[in-house]
Amino acid sequence: MSNHRSGGVQDRLVAPTSPGFRSSRRAAASAPPPPPPPREPRGRRSGDDGRKKLSGLAWTSIALTGLVVAGSLTGYTFYRTALAGIVTNDPGTKIINPRPANATGALNVLIVGSDTRHGEGNARYGQADSRIDSGKRTDTMILMHISPTRDKAQLISFPRDSMVQIPQCEAEKSKTVLPATRDMINSAYNRGGIACTITTIETLTGIRIDHNVEVDFNGFKAIVDELEGIEVCLNNAVDDKKSKLKLPRGRSTLNGEQALGYVRLRAYGNGSDLERIKRQQLFASQVVKKITTGGVLSNPTKLLGLIQAASSSVTMDKKLADDPNRLLEIAQSARSLTASKVQFYMVPVLADPTDSNRVIWDPARAPKLFEALKNDTALPEPAPTAKKFVPKVEQVKIQVINGTTTPGKAGEVAQQLAELGFDVVGTGNALTAAGTSQPKTLLLYGKRDTTGPDYASVLASKLSGTKRPSTRGKVKVTNPQPFTAAGTTQTVADKGADKGAEKAPVIQLLIGDDFTGVRTEIPESIKETGISADTKNICA
Repeated sequence: MSNHRSGGVQDRLVAPTSPGFRSSRRAAASAPPPPPPPREPRGRRSGDDGRKKLSGLAWTSIALTGLVVAGSLTGYTFYRTALAGIVTNDPGTKIINPRPANATGALNVLIVGSDTRHGEGNARYGQADSRIDSGKRTDTMILMHISPTRDKAQLISFPRDSMVQIPQCEAEKSKTVLPATRDMINSAYNRGGIACTITTIETLTGIRIDHNVEVDFNGFKAIVDELEGIEVCLNNAVDDKKSKLKLPRGRSTLNGEQALGYVRLRAYGNGSDLERIKRQQLFASQVVKKITTGGVLSNPTKLLGLIQAASSSVTMDKKLADDPNRLLEIAQSARSLTASKVQFYMVPVLADPTDSNRVIWDPARAPKLFEALKNDTALPEPAPTAKKFVPKVEQVKIQVINGTTTPGKAGEVAQQLAELGFDVVGTGNALTAAGTSQPKTLLLYGKRDTTGPDYASVLASKLSGTKRPSTRGKVKVTNPQPFTAAGTTQTVADKGADKGAEKAPVIQLLIGDDFTGVRTEIPESIKETGISADTKNICA
């Protein structure tokens, strides 16, 4: 790891000397921290309070840092001095596995927080362990996905208890190649540092990680204090000695020290990690709302203090830290990053059938979440040529035609389109006269269908890759078949309720060799459990 500054992160951090909303960077001096309590065994079970008790702190620290890094550099020349001393790393030199491509122009930043107890400030919340692997597990991993147009951000949380296949990784401090293994996802950091964590996420999701940010927990309180507190709401009063938190039932505005206790709180509700993550998402959503709507971004003094508080606890990849153009690009795009366009999700999970204290990723829903991020091409909504009405997805009738020599392609694509809500009426085949694959994918409508372009444009907006124009005239289909989506019963009787729907043309989707797929969307079951940054501060 390279370092742009002479001292380490801990050298420049000073803990607040009293309650209230004073920044740690402004405190003149502080008393030595109290002796750390004996550390409980690390353990591997969900009920352990050893290393897991910092996962809440990690989650929220990361969310705060991610938004500051991605959304606060609006005055680049002025604020660059606040980031000049940031610690950097270079994980790309340690990644030995093939990496996926980023074909959409989106920006994917992996933000991680370690459960380290080393360092003066961190030691207050648990005793550091002398073992080699101590403090090397990532209790928190979040993928921050910023859209190609930089006008929305989605933060995806990976539960630390997820049992996954970790690929082979190069050891962090040597050239030794460690074999692949099945383990908890947070153990990747222990095996090969941030490089192994990146390659694990890339292998599991197929999403290219463009940059990474690592968070040190000492800066968490300073960030909250710089924001002059964050409001939370509790269904029940709290008096918890382990998290050092005492709060009444109802709404409270927390300073940095109290916020630290809140995000570490475990003995509340049903005590589960997943429930705690949901509370932390609510907390983070209030932070984002305050940053984007509370005048922080327009106040140079507040913004500078927030950046300094965040940069004191952040390590980022050298490529990002040393790229003023990329930082400026993010800064400029942040102006349109409103609270309503910042969404928090968690990878959907199921109980691990081999261990009730662990989880596995839902094989039906998780891949669709990852595909939605990979295919985020941010195509504009279709503009109808006819002015009578705007076609809805469910009004668009489609015949999916396999123009390639790959068997079953039409049925596969038809199922995907049906899951998006399209009325897929049939499938078929249409190779070239020479019996070879069609070179290009086409959207076709009848010669007399005056509204054909309107309906075709709705379909085009759901296909990945470049925007495809529609063409008048259809192809002759061989082996036409009716289609009913698997696991569904298509009902189209109510689609004539909208004016003009009864005249909807059938659009032919002719799949050619250049077909890049359907734009997978985040499943509604995941959207329903997600949180927007402008979510009302509900009690939990």
